[in-house]
Amino acid sequence: MAVPMSLNPDPGFWRGKRVLLTGHTGFKGSWLALWLLELGARVTGLALPPETTPNLFEQLGLANRLDHRPGDIRDSRLLAELVSEIQPDVVLHLAAQPLVRHSYAEPVATWDTNVMGTIHLLEALRALQRPCTAVLITTDKVYRNNEWLYGYRENDPLGGHDPYSSSKAAAELAIASWRASFCGHGPHQTPHLRIASARAGNVIGGGDWAADRIVPDAIRALAAEQPIGVRNPRATRPWQHVLEPLGGYLLLAERLHGADAASADQRLASCFNFGPQLEANRSVRELVDEALCHWPGSWHDRSDPTSPHEASLLNLVIDKAHHHLGWAPRWPFATTVERTVRWYRRVHQGEVSALECCLGDLLAYQSTAQPLPA
Repeated sequence: MAVPMSLNPDPGFWRGKRVLLTGHTGFKGSWLALWLLELGARVTGLALPPETTPNLFEQLGLANRLDHRPGDIRDSRLLAELVSEIQPDVVLHLAAQPLVRHSYAEPVATWDTNVMGTIHLLEALRALQRPCTAVLITTDKVYRNNEWLYGYRENDPLGGHDPYSSSKAAAELAIASWRASFCGHGPHQTPHLRIASARAGNVIGGGDWAADRIVPDAIRALAAEQPIGVRNPRATRPWQHVLEPLGGYLLLAERLHGADAASADQRLASCFNFGPQLEANRSVRELVDEALCHWPGSWHDRSDPTSPHEASLLNLVIDKAHHHLGWAPRWPFATTVERTVRWYRRVHQGEVSALECCLGDLLAYQSTAQPLPA
């Protein structure tokens, strides 16, 4: 059954829109850049060079398809000049130091990028004299994790044990403060700037090549015909395909941009969770076992009790996104893992290009009917 167009991003909205996308050379950023280009948006991307070889940004040939601006979001002057130059209609802020374990090695750089980089962007947007909608991406790890079975709602307390999680929680506080202080009709405020934040669960999908993430680590092992080393098999995560939250970000930007300031704006200019259905809250071991159904191999437990702390239990409540945006996840856990592993295996075996795989997944996702909420 085809999905009503209102539940997919609207090409009529995005066609010709000036979009500033930060972090467009990363895994999620590359997928989002491709989707925006398919929708007809005029995309300017600001990001550091890709950190891995291979990387999805180069596999998709994005440098030749959008306005690619190498740069660091910690450079406040660069951000201010870029925002002034392109006068964006929509800003999607994904640039970050996104790895928990790396944040233990580089805590200052993590905080500087994730907190001050976000603040530099907000300050650059404050100078705009035209309507602009910004959706700033944080993470599900912003919540004070009590290691309980219940999902976290948007109004639950923020926290963060590791430098990555705490930096993203701090970014959420900065976003909320900026919105309360500088969005409005006072003499020190910007009436045409609308700001929301988005918190997504653990995303997987083809084209993630980062270190210390279970799926790319597994794929590297399988491609080398070696056992997969799993460092925390009992940890539970809200696994979802990368297209799920990206579709939510796009819908949130659309709705917020067109909201009436006197009514819906207060509900939409806020924070939103984008996670999977409850059945996709699975352990790392279950994820690996499911992946091996589609690329045969083996795995071994390499848990290390001396490793830095990582959360064991984490999931999100997504009612708010459903009720205010009409958004719901479409692919169950089994489909998410199957499409992810198939992407890597087909590209590895040279059957199709990364671009063909991504476009195929994008078409399949937009053609999938949304299930009724659980």
